[in-house]
Amino acid sequence: MTWKRYGKNNLVVFFCGLVLLLGLAGRASGSDLPTASGETPRLLPVVQEFRELIENDPELLMLFSRMFETIPDKPQFRNDPTGKPQVRDYRVMLQRLSDILQQAPEFNKSGLVGFPINAVLNWPMGTTAGTTAFLDGRVNAQLKKILRQWAVYLGSPDSRYVLGDDPEKGWFGRDAREAMPTFEQDFVCDPSKPYHGFASWDDFFTRRFREGRRPVAAPDDDAVIANACESAPFKLAKNVKLRDRFWIKGQPYSLYHMLEGDPLAARFEGGTIYQAFLSALSYHRWHSPVSGRIVKTQLIDGSYYAQSPLAGFDPASPNRSQGYITQVAARALVFIEADNPDIGLMAVMFVGMAEVSSNELTVYEGQHVKKGDQLGMFHFGGSTHVLIFRPGVELDFDLRGQTPGLETKNIPVRSRIATVR
Repeated sequence: MTWKRYGKNNLVVFFCGLVLLLGLAGRASGSDLPTASGETPRLLPVVQEFRELIENDPELLMLFSRMFETIPDKPQFRNDPTGKPQVRDYRVMLQRLSDILQQAPEFNKSGLVGFPINAVLNWPMGTTAGTTAFLDGRVNAQLKKILRQWAVYLGSPDSRYVLGDDPEKGWFGRDAREAMPTFEQDFVCDPSKPYHGFASWDDFFTRRFREGRRPVAAPDDDAVIANACESAPFKLAKNVKLRDRFWIKGQPYSLYHMLEGDPLAARFEGGTIYQAFLSALSYHRWHSPVSGRIVKTQLIDGSYYAQSPLAGFDPASPNRSQGYITQVAARALVFIEADNPDIGLMAVMFVGMAEVSSNELTVYEGQHVKKGDQLGMFHFGGSTHVLIFRPGVELDFDLRGQTPGLETKNIPVRSRIATVR
């Protein structure tokens, strides 16, 4: 056909009709699709805000469309890592988000146990579009609002229904007991009470160890450094640079970016970093690795679902990206002036991964803490943390014979992790 044959007015009508048809087709494929009852699902207001953010910005609309469209059409990607059918449209993603915010995480045997939102986004995170979208400040600001609203529900008694004995989905059922066989001996709870005495899902998640289960290593010896979290060794790096290309293969640490440009960052250039990770089954409170004075604390906003551009399709993302996300994710930072002058100033950083929407600090600047005292906690989700030491601090690490990586096992919190010479 030719433009002249149809005329200007007819072309306008043609294109308007085409746009309308495409719009209706798009709406039918997404969250506006009527349910079996004939009703159109409604998004929670905070999720509706997310939809408007995406659809009103051409770049975000393109990225959120592409991240689902470019998931490989191969058998291993037809389900998400928890075994549910993979979402292939951002509008369906939004409806799933809206549903999840009214539920508590059920137990499952996957690497994403406790991460229902992460499961929906796991494969999209590995696409080029997903890598870009989940670093966008506007996206992360909205995700923070969404996760904060979920936190309200998870802190309410309504969220306790998953703390039951369903053999597959309950956190005190058959499968969960196999994964956490000493739970009742380890943690403060009352098995004779409903929900083991926990007031909410978040109360369960931030549970405490029973007295004596995690004693402080050498409490009177300031040369012994205690493990800050119940965690598995991920990486040990020396001669760390102030600025580095953290997005390349190997994910080198970049102190300036990790510490959000803090003036104290330069004092750690050439120093040592130890990083370890927590699973959703772990204890999630943080403890001071040394006795000393809290010099400074900071909560840093960042990403929630970003992963390294080179991580590929990680079945439990962002596990493979833990070095990378220390520079970009939401995190809490604590500087401590150790009583031991051979350690001096050190930093501890707690990095929220995925569903972790709240890094809570429970110490204040100027406070003196003893080794093993609580510093704060994560609220729901798996997480990672780092210890940062200045150059010249000579350390002998005790990783229980393990080589840092993703196949390591937990080292008990408050046990010896290193000794300063």
